[in-house]
Amino acid sequence: MDKLIITAAICGAEVTKEHNPAVPYTVEEMVREAKSAYDAGAAVLHVHVREDDGTPTQSKARYKEVMDAILRELPDVIIIPSTGGAVGMSAEERLQPTELMPEMATLDCGTVNFGDEVFENTLPMMRAFGKRMLENNIKPEYECFDMGHLEAALQMARRGEAPGHPMQFNFVLGVPGASSASVSNLLWLVNALPEGSTWTATGIGRHEFTLAAHAIAMGGHVRVGFEDNLYLSKGVLAKSNGELVAKVVRIAKELGREIATSDEAREILSLPPRK
Repeated sequence: MDKLIITAAICGAEVTKEHNPAVPYTVEEMVREAKSAYDAGAAVLHVHVREDDGTPTQSKARYKEVMDAILRELPDVIIIPSTGGAVGMSAEERLQPTELMPEMATLDCGTVNFGDEVFENTLPMMRAFGKRMLENNIKPEYECFDMGHLEAALQMARRGEAPGHPMQFNFVLGVPGASSASVSNLLWLVNALPEGSTWTATGIGRHEFTLAAHAIAMGGHVRVGFEDNLYLSKGVLAKSNGELVAKVVRIAKELGREIATSDEAREILSLPPRK
């Protein structure tokens, strides 16, 4: 079994300081949270960016500012910028971070209910995202909220419309209005993966750590962080992303799973070695 890759989704586009005062907005706060997660054991950072007032943005300039600042502090960390952005953003707006030529970026694999909102990812949009990642030599992390999303990603790869084998998937379960964070749903998705794929499980809200434990035992990888969950335990707000990562490290150690460094994660994910 491979070592465990822990991804920290340090801010997202929806949560605010009103939900948890530690949610980062500014460049300095993003670096603080990135370092807290990395120091606790995260090899990968999944990054959205905000303006200083907390407004979500996909600005290329803001992404460059944040990513450069993080990499000055953590030169070996893997950064996966989001192309999901926030609900209501256009495809071209969402694609801006891919102009920075990151190692990886997310590719959302289908339209999904997000509570009372709809996160739109039509097949033409997905093909445009796949084309951009092929052109810029970016490895996608295919974000799947249900089985139909996985099938769409595999179909695009078969047709040469998006990067193919070896593929990395992130199964996001527990979003209100989408697939529940059950072990049976996770097994259903994992059992449908092509051989040689890697996968990460993301449990939303109170499901974060229970789904993480199952993913660790199954040989998958884990994402945690303020984007997905703000609480260390019931009623106890996490003081940092690092606290959430540290809890996963403790669970992994109890289950006998070693933690991957960023360079080890590159090898597991079939990324080129760091220059």
